[in-house]
Amino acid sequence: MDDVEKAILISFDESGAIDSELKLQAVNFCQKIKETPSICSLCIEKLCFCKLVQVQFWCLQALQEVIRVKYGSMSLEEKNFIRKSIFSMACLEGINDKMCVVLDSPAFIKNKLSQVLVTLIYFEYPLIWSSVFVDFLPHLSKGAVVIDMFSRLLNALDDELVSMDYPRTAEEVAVAGRVKDAMRNQCVPQIVRAWYDIVSMYRNTDPETCVTVLDCMRRYVSWIDIGLIVNDAFIPLLFELILVDGLSEQLRAAAAGCVLAVVSKRMDAHSKLSLLKSLQISRVFGLVSDDNDSDLVSAIAALITGYAVEVLECSKRVNTEDAKVISMELLDEVLPTVFYVMQNCEMDAAFSIVQFLSGYVATMKTHSSLQENQMLHISQILEVIRTQIRYDPMYRNNLDMVDMIGVEEESRMLEFRKDLFVLLRNVGRVAPEVTRIFIRNSLASAISSSSDKNAEEVEAALSLLYALGETMSDEAMRVGNGLLSELVTNLLSTRFPCHSNRLVALVYLETIARYMKFIQENVQYIPLVLAAFLDERGIHHPNIYVSRRASYLFMRIVKLLKSKLVPFIETILQSLQDVVARFTSMNLASREPAGSEDGAYVFEAIGLLIGMEDVSLEKQSDYLSSLLTPLCQQVEVTLMNAKALNPDESSLQIANIQQIIVAINALSKGFSERLVTSSRPAIGHMFKQTLDVLLQILVVFPKVEPLRTKVLSFIHRMVDTLGASVFPYLPKALEQLLAESEPKEMVGFLLLLNQLICKFSTLVRDILEEVFPTIAGRVFSAIQRVVDSSVTETNTEEIRELQELQKTLYTFLHVIATHDLSSVFLSPRSRDYLTSIMQLLLHTSCHHKDIVTRKACVQIFIKLIKDWCAKSSGEEKVPGFKSFIIETFATNCCLYSVLDKSFEFGDANTLVLFGEIVLAQKVMYEKFGDDFLVHFVSKGFPSPQNLAEQYCQKLKGNDIKALRSYYQSLIEHLRVQQNGSLVFR
Repeated sequence: MDDVEKAILISFDESGAIDSELKLQAVNFCQKIKETPSICSLCIEKLCFCKLVQVQFWCLQALQEVIRVKYGSMSLEEKNFIRKSIFSMACLEGINDKMCVVLDSPAFIKNKLSQVLVTLIYFEYPLIWSSVFVDFLPHLSKGAVVIDMFSRLLNALDDELVSMDYPRTAEEVAVAGRVKDAMRNQCVPQIVRAWYDIVSMYRNTDPETCVTVLDCMRRYVSWIDIGLIVNDAFIPLLFELILVDGLSEQLRAAAAGCVLAVVSKRMDAHSKLSLLKSLQISRVFGLVSDDNDSDLVSAIAALITGYAVEVLECSKRVNTEDAKVISMELLDEVLPTVFYVMQNCEMDAAFSIVQFLSGYVATMKTHSSLQENQMLHISQILEVIRTQIRYDPMYRNNLDMVDMIGVEEESRMLEFRKDLFVLLRNVGRVAPEVTRIFIRNSLASAISSSSDKNAEEVEAALSLLYALGETMSDEAMRVGNGLLSELVTNLLSTRFPCHSNRLVALVYLETIARYMKFIQENVQYIPLVLAAFLDERGIHHPNIYVSRRASYLFMRIVKLLKSKLVPFIETILQSLQDVVARFTSMNLASREPAGSEDGAYVFEAIGLLIGMEDVSLEKQSDYLSSLLTPLCQQVEVTLMNAKALNPDESSLQIANIQQIIVAINALSKGFSERLVTSSRPAIGHMFKQTLDVLLQILVVFPKVEPLRTKVLSFIHRMVDTLGASVFPYLPKALEQLLAESEPKEMVGFLLLLNQLICKFSTLVRDILEEVFPTIAGRVFSAIQRVVDSSVTETNTEEIRELQELQKTLYTFLHVIATHDLSSVFLSPRSRDYLTSIMQLLLHTSCHHKDIVTRKACVQIFIKLIKDWCAKSSGEEKVPGFKSFIIETFATNCCLYSVLDKSFEFGDANTLVLFGEIVLAQKVMYEKFGDDFLVHFVSKGFPSPQNLAEQYCQKLKGNDIKALRSYYQSLIEHLRVQQNGSLVFR
């Protein structure tokens, strides 16, 4: 072993035993060898004598690199030497009377040799080395070794150059075209003849060689003359190979692959149809009923589905009536087997079941009425859909326990089913009655054979029924028909043994909810609906995921049926007693707290039921009192004992109080403001008492953020429910909420004030004047760090919270200004912050990156100008405000910020902001007259004079659109004039 061989072995070592420094030296040594002038002769010598596969691979790789990079600079002698040597190795010929050992090497070495040959073909065929393929053919008589090498060469040619399955450069595409044209003219017929002879000769003695040849041939069918394959010799041979029992499965499958390539070859639709008909494909139909997991069955399945796709495509493209009839006959012949394959065989990844069936269903839309065989096909398509949407029983436990495997499978199936349900809708449009009968029979079959063992069957049948409901309009569902009535009755009256299965239980409840429009018109079904949701199939289901979903769906059903449920209120409340008792019983501390939202939908449903005016005041009071009193008592007891609790007990009680607030909040959603304030104030009094109790939580637990959030949410709710009668409770509530000044807390507080202002407008002036100074002081202190919204620290949680606070502040100031409350800014205690507010609004209106926020700030200025500035030149309401607007706001916001090229007129939001800026100028002129105009023009229009005159003319006119259009063109003119720089400032 010489130094080169040693270096190659070391560079390829993956054992980790070689020192990294030594390995690096070996790699560098090998690289230097590659750069020597004698590298080609060195490599060929090593390939002749060395049996080390690492050395062989390195030499072949080096040769390929040298040819690719240096071919143009090689001498003719060197090119001839490489060509002759490589070709001799591939053909099992000696080099300088010495037999080369490369063909005895592993497959990856032979593949590398074939790639070197293809690299030579790339540069030399057909102009320099025109006889490469023809010269190879005589050597095939040497047997399997050379046949195998020839096949590898053709495969490598396909992979490296010809196949369009890989991205190619323009040069590679041109070379591929040149090579294919030359091969067609020169040697393709001889190669095809060689394939035929080899397969005929070796079919019984060496099936492996035949498989190699057929797999190679399959690649070439797409671009060679189809007549070379589709003839009286080759097609019968291929079908004979497929159909003869004694041959190896791999050989039969390879033959099927070749026929599929023939079937898939692109050609004129009429020629293709003749070809497809001539193949008599029905000969292979029986083979798919064999062992469904075998290679042969998979290959036959791919052939049949590929054939069906081509027939369907022909049926769309042919334009004579006879051809259409033939194509439909061929489809009718193949479809039953296609349906069998879809349901029983492993499908080829390239074949889309949904795409094919959708294409077939689309052809039926053109028919005024469906024939009997088409109706049969529709039924089979529906059966395929049912089979495809069915879960695999092997995942049953995973799906029930919702572990990682279960979650992945459910997500996969959810995505997979989307297209199948689209197909179901299309089938339903073509054959609505057949579809409904099929779904009815599926449900009936699932009911009759229902057991714990066929949960997947039941789930699929229910999913089909659910999907059918999605295709029906509200009107069709309300009217219903005999079949729909039968379906809903069967659905509601059935108790499946597999109802404990999570997926079955969920789709069962979802399906009932889907058909509620029908039940709304057919109230006789209401008791069955209530039973399904209130017993162990729904809210009392042992699986927590099912019971939670049932609670939500039940709330939606109550919202929909509402007054129709009045006769059943007692029954419903009785059924939900245990759920309610989890919140109202005094031993909450004895149980582990569940998610804080648990039970919310149940209480919302109860609230919707008992909050109706159809319920008598006496009963309504009793129902509400029986819920609110124990809940409030629990809160009061916890608050009284709060100081005596240890940390663990305290955290448990806090979690319990959270759930109680959520429950009360949800309960209150069923009561309208009119009912609790006008028609039944006694009910309103109960909620006021509840609010009083819950506000105590802020006193006892002032630092517990989750509790404060829940109480704040309840105050929001009470503002909507109690209306103006909530006012007496607001000072205490706001005082406690203001006790904390964290940014997140302040955001919630501002949102509450926004709600109060939007609902009560000027009625909240006194409250607002009281709290505004505190708010302003805290907020301005907090947001100092993000006044400039381009700060770089935007990745920290604290900065994100501060930015959210700043955003909410702008909304708050906007709400104040636009609800006639701007006088709040001028109250004695708030005036200290007026300058800070003006500066913040000015900076934001000019520079904020969010255009919508800038627009809001400009709108605030417009409203303040209208509120605080009189047209007469009398005493100013706000001293200094007029000069601030004219000298600072007008020039900075209305001129300089717009001149900046970052102000993009092509953006829709920016155009809206621009409209507000123009409106601001109009308002300033109306209020300040020439005081504004003279100053603005002197700052903004250096020359020429006529620009200023035209602007003044437009501003004094009444056409705001004309003013906006002119001002935009003026700004664009000024940008060009100043070449983007604002030197005239």
